[in-house]
Amino acid sequence: MGVTVLFTVFVGGLIIGLPVAITLGVSSLVYLLVAGIPVVVMPQKMYAGMDSFVLLSIPGFILAGKLMNQGGITHRIIRFASALVGWIRGGLGLTNIAASMLFGGITGTAVADAASIGGVMIPGMKKAGYPLDFSAAVTAASSTVGPIIPPSVPMIIVGALSGISVGQMFLAGAIPGILMGVAMMITAYIISVRRKFPREPWGGTSEVVRAFGGAFWALAMTFLIIYGLLSGLATPTETAVVASIYAFIVGAFVYRELPLRKLPAIIVESAVAAAGILALVGFANVFGWILVSERIPQAIAEGVLSLTQNKFLVILIINLVLLFVGMFMETIAALIILFVPLQQLAQAVGIDPVHFATFAVLNLMIGLTTPPVGVCLFVCSGIAREPLTRVIAAIFPFLVTNILVLLLVSYIPAISTWLPTVLMR
Repeated sequence: MGVTVLFTVFVGGLIIGLPVAITLGVSSLVYLLVAGIPVVVMPQKMYAGMDSFVLLSIPGFILAGKLMNQGGITHRIIRFASALVGWIRGGLGLTNIAASMLFGGITGTAVADAASIGGVMIPGMKKAGYPLDFSAAVTAASSTVGPIIPPSVPMIIVGALSGISVGQMFLAGAIPGILMGVAMMITAYIISVRRKFPREPWGGTSEVVRAFGGAFWALAMTFLIIYGLLSGLATPTETAVVASIYAFIVGAFVYRELPLRKLPAIIVESAVAAAGILALVGFANVFGWILVSERIPQAIAEGVLSLTQNKFLVILIINLVLLFVGMFMETIAALIILFVPLQQLAQAVGIDPVHFATFAVLNLMIGLTTPPVGVCLFVCSGIAREPLTRVIAAIFPFLVTNILVLLLVSYIPAISTWLPTVLMR
């Protein structure tokens, strides 16, 4: 009875458009009341879910990303990306993807990437003669690379849930993220050749060098973060604090585009964004605790294993479940609710934890660009002022490409496990 009420309220909340965090909280509260469990359990479990030192790194990375964005990073990264690939047919589309790969390695969130890169690139691509639906689609698709290439907020969540080192998770996402970006570039190039999109003039090696010089301090932050984690000099939380200080110094004193008067507003925006994520973590932890107490994870694992114990089929089932869930649920909520039960299933058939965590995050990132709840689709459609249906049609080739990359990462463990194994022995 209690589980039926839990899922009925949860699905009903999603249907009427309530935020996922509120839906999780309300459905959990209704369950506790129906089951006769003291309501005091709810704040206890919420606090237990948020009481993780690793999660303290999330506000730091969010603040670092916002400081760098306000400090002149976006147009410098776009200029560098354009110098590298803008001269190829469909160059602005390729620039868009390359910029997302570079920018995502700083912000760690797909929505921030879509909004920042999209706000510059979509109008620029329109002015250069690119169709708006293609411009919005390539921006939305490429923004999903951000949370795969380190640093990554979803990878931090996974580390907190599973006990896997955040440094390992960051490294595990590097090669899949690059692979995903290159695959989307190939797709964009093929579309551009077929539709005869324009190309930018080649600026020469000197322009590449100048553009790299302008973007150097921004790009160096990613290497600072990775070095801090790999060397053991700092924890993820301490690395996030160092990254924020570094971002402030670069934006205010190197690029000189970060006015000090904007600092209070940036801090407040970062705090609100981080609070939203942590509230979602808290509510999702209550929901997850209810599922565990009702033995739902065990039932899922036993049900799947009763059908098949073939590792390849189990990977396929996990991917299908996550792709379906990603169409309707926010990434972090889906991770907190589903990661532990699916990890138990993955371990039962011998799937490496780092490998599983990587393809699970990549899978849910694809969900950010799938209807009906693809957040990045809505962001880019709004910037382009293009009907959502046209953007969905234009993004389809990129979705196919990303799913092919997902299958590669899912069935070739070395793509995600080789780098952590080599660098973190």
